Amino acid sequence: MNRWVILAGYALLAACTQLLWLAYAPITTQTHRIMGVSQGAVGDLAVIFPLMYVILALPAGRWLDTGFGRALGLGAVLTGAGALLRLAGPSSYGWAVAGQFVIAAGQPFVLNAITKVAARHFPAKERTVAVSIGSVALFIGILAAVLTGEPLLHAGGLTLLLWVQAIVAVLAAAWVLAAVRVPAAFPGDPSVAVSLRWLRGDRFIWLLAGLLFVGMGVFNAVATWLDSILTHFGHGGASGYLIAIMTAGGIVGGALLPDIVAKRDQRRRLLQIAVVVSAVAFAVLAGVHSPAVGGVVLFVAGFFLLAGLPVVLDWSELHAGPERAGAAAGFLLLSGNLGGVILALVVQAVVGNPYLSLGALAAVCLAGLALATRLPARGAATTSAAATPEGAAQ
Repeated sequence: MNRWVILAGYALLAACTQLLWLAYAPITTQTHRIMGVSQGAVGDLAVIFPLMYVILALPAGRWLDTGFGRALGLGAVLTGAGALLRLAGPSSYGWAVAGQFVIAAGQPFVLNAITKVAARHFPAKERTVAVSIGSVALFIGILAAVLTGEPLLHAGGLTLLLWVQAIVAVLAAAWVLAAVRVPAAFPGDPSVAVSLRWLRGDRFIWLLAGLLFVGMGVFNAVATWLDSILTHFGHGGASGYLIAIMTAGGIVGGALLPDIVAKRDQRRRLLQIAVVVSAVAFAVLAGVHSPAVGGVVLFVAGFFLLAGLPVVLDWSELHAGPERAGAAAGFLLLSGNLGGVILALVVQAVVGNPYLSLGALAAVCLAGLALATRLPARGAATTSAAATPEGAAQ
């Protein structure tokens, strides 16, 4: 199987995890009426995912390093099975919860494999592009959930929406199950992936984790509370479109920027620009309340901020080595998911004042700048002793 075919199947599965995660989010009001539960209960269907990720991220990353095919295969099976499980009762909250738990259990095995897929099947010069494609697939899945939820619901109710999502998820799962049977072109040295202890004292990985805490946390906080913030300015109805615009900016930036900065060895510069531009964007939103201006600044913020995800993941694989890429990705995405939960709660505490909300987001971005400044200026300087065979005993 061609490496690009393998990557396409993986990217489709990664996109499905986001599509299934946010299945009910764009239609919360309609879903709570159909299922006869509160809107908060519908929101909990999405909260399941970050909570499960916190529990399973490191074990999933470790297993991907030691038994890649079985681990990613399990993630594929759980993703497809969870999507089918929801069809047992499309209007039942109980079946929705069950399906979301199964899908959420599979998500860490899928997402933590982004750098492993690139390292196993692509030569070094193509790995940045492969990681970018896998990362951009996540944003495409988010955008697909936002844009298709309401039209599918109006066309055929929850039954049609869940059937469409299940068909795509099962196709992606079958594709990946076939792909994991293909031997790795670049298997690496399995003796290196011995334990997770190397993560504890790896300052570089902790800095990257802090940046993902900021980047993913800020995006999640914006997606969660932008409607409330804009409602204070009289433009609450524009929030869905603006979040879609920000995500589209991330798709474009994630597709273009990582390979450019990798070739020029300017990863730190990109991460610094991303947090500064985002802080400026929130300041502009606080001062100018036009949805048109908001669309422009959020597209630019998304272009740089969301492009930081593939840059960080690619840099972590370069640092940790392909043998430990799964554990490194798991730790980084664990941090990002924690940021998504914690920063959403921080903004919630001040969401009654839109200026404080936007100010809090800008302040968090500036804290990210302090972290980015402490990173090495060049990627070549980050090769870790833990990523070498001599470090395997640590």
